[in-house]
Amino acid sequence: MSLCTRRRAAAMTAALVSASFASFGAAAQAVKIGIVGPFSGPFAHYGTLFKNGAEAYIASQGGKLGGRDVELIYRDTGGPNPGQTKTLVQELIVKDKVDYLGGFVFTPNAFAVAPLIQQSQTPTVIFNAATSAITDKSEFFIRTSYTLWQVTVPLAQWAAKNNIKKVVTAVTDYGPGIDAETAWKSEFTKQGGTVVESIRMPIATTDFAPFVQRIKASGAQAVYTFLPGGPPNLGFVKAYNENGLAKAGIQFLGTAEMDEYDLQKFGDSALGLTTAFHYSAAHDSPANKTFVAALKKKDPNAIANYAAVGAWDGMQVIHRMIEATGGQRDGLKAVAAARTLQWESPRGPVRIDPKTRHIVQNVYLRKVEKAGGTLVNQEVQNFGPQADHGLDK
Repeated sequence: MSLCTRRRAAAMTAALVSASFASFGAAAQAVKIGIVGPFSGPFAHYGTLFKNGAEAYIASQGGKLGGRDVELIYRDTGGPNPGQTKTLVQELIVKDKVDYLGGFVFTPNAFAVAPLIQQSQTPTVIFNAATSAITDKSEFFIRTSYTLWQVTVPLAQWAAKNNIKKVVTAVTDYGPGIDAETAWKSEFTKQGGTVVESIRMPIATTDFAPFVQRIKASGAQAVYTFLPGGPPNLGFVKAYNENGLAKAGIQFLGTAEMDEYDLQKFGDSALGLTTAFHYSAAHDSPANKTFVAALKKKDPNAIANYAAVGAWDGMQVIHRMIEATGGQRDGLKAVAAARTLQWESPRGPVRIDPKTRHIVQNVYLRKVEKAGGTLVNQEVQNFGPQADHGLDK
């Protein structure tokens, strides 16, 4: 090889090395966010809702957060699977070196990762899981969804004020369901009401007929229910109608059961069903119109619901943490910044409670109505800002 050839080869090698370092530097500047949720199985729609909400928010900010490129890394838990979730999050922290985590549909999965995020000081934003105790498990948890106590207490107060005296509770038998049952009993009895029976239903059940028969025979004026989103909602409401509970005068009271993801599938059987919740796609505000438009721009078939808005607002929180830390990894500084946040969400004005790291938000009484031939959760009363009533119990 001639001297000239060797020099050209050396120059090319140096250029490649320089390009590699430049590429590495550019990659190192990207903030990595792990999004954990079910992307397969019966609850896979949650993964899609998380993905749409998170990516729509980033797109609305011009593709960067705090001036930094963002890399979203998705991991599929498949459903309630604490062991698998713990393994996936360990890989995200150790192997992928994520700066932030978000997602988490199911409470057991969130509980499972608490020691990992505490040890690694990884800020983790809960987009959905709704048991009050989650934020107690690690100081690096922040929640942009809701809790069952938060939405149940004002509904129990409303029921008591509207001459509903006897209620059956029927909940799915796991963390959020038990929280829902406890919250209802605590507040409703305080208001002078009576819980005539408490029914807990297996998380895997598809046959709700035996449970609604018990409700029908109970002598209650209403049933307060909690079920995880997806097939359980459809199955329970179908059984409620087919077994004549509405005709028997037993009012349906719930929270997320009239989720926009499934709402049109219920058909006219959903008309008049009453829920108390923090978000409706029909919420009339500029922020909600911006949110819905951003979702539709990303995917014309995207659905605006509570899981999508939890992801949208979750990315808002991560955005502010990135700004506060200059894009550098500093979990303590990031969480300190998150504690002071307040903003106008698609659901209304919200803030992060500095003590609990849980979102404070309006809760609305909603009734299913038809608007232009489409079923909507019409907000008929605003209960005002609600904290997590379960964290002071």
